Amino acid sequence: MITSKDNELIKECARLVTSAKYRREKGLFAAEGARLCVDGAVSGAIPEVFLYTASAAEKYGKEFAQIRSKALRSEEISESLFKKISDTSAPQGFMCIFKTLDKKSISYKINKQGLYAALESIQDPSNLGAILRTAEALGADGIILSDDCCDIYSPKVARGSMGAVFRLSVMIVDDMTGFIAELTEKGFNTYASTPHEAEDISRLSLEGGGIMLIGNEGSGLRPETIAACSKSVRINMKGRAESLNAAAAAAILLYKLLEK
Repeated sequence: MITSKDNELIKECARLVTSAKYRREKGLFAAEGARLCVDGAVSGAIPEVFLYTASAAEKYGKEFAQIRSKALRSEEISESLFKKISDTSAPQGFMCIFKTLDKKSISYKINKQGLYAALESIQDPSNLGAILRTAEALGADGIILSDDCCDIYSPKVARGSMGAVFRLSVMIVDDMTGFIAELTEKGFNTYASTPHEAEDISRLSLEGGGIMLIGNEGSGLRPETIAACSKSVRINMKGRAESLNAAAAAAILLYKLLEK
């Protein structure tokens, strides 16, 4: 059993939990919790390392067997040490280290009849995780992220996605405006969501494939990104609130896009 916080593996895991920069450098990320670790293991993401406590192995016996059978390396660690590296207030005692899954993509890999969510400058990990979960639940073909979104592999995003981070196709682009402009020019349906003057999403007939763009929680999509889209859409609100939470807005917009 590993008990020392100075153990090299423990220090590595702790940095992967807390540092997006370190995750990018190493091409690794940490997933915590019985369900999330199983989701990763059964979705084809091989655990490079599986850390567990004795009590967790006993409590989640079925999940323990599933994860351990897939992991390249398994290590028992003490309860107190697990609490030190955990990102949660009530850790379950399972943590897996996986290789990152996303890749840069170019436009010809996007299916013209596919249905996608494109997220620009989303900063809240809880919002990003919820949007990933919604997109998967509604049957989206993939997610496109601008490279200034919060880290898709942060522990909060992974938990909030309920495992969708392992199953959704994810593309990260360094120039969202240029990427969308290229797709629009090629005849893709690209929809910019905005609270300003635009077509009411509830009255819009969305035929064929499409890409729904959702912007930053505070400032929305960049004006140049909106201009690059084939159409602008809005959610008609009857109450006094000026806007919706980004994750709530995404759920409504994606439901409309994907309901067919």
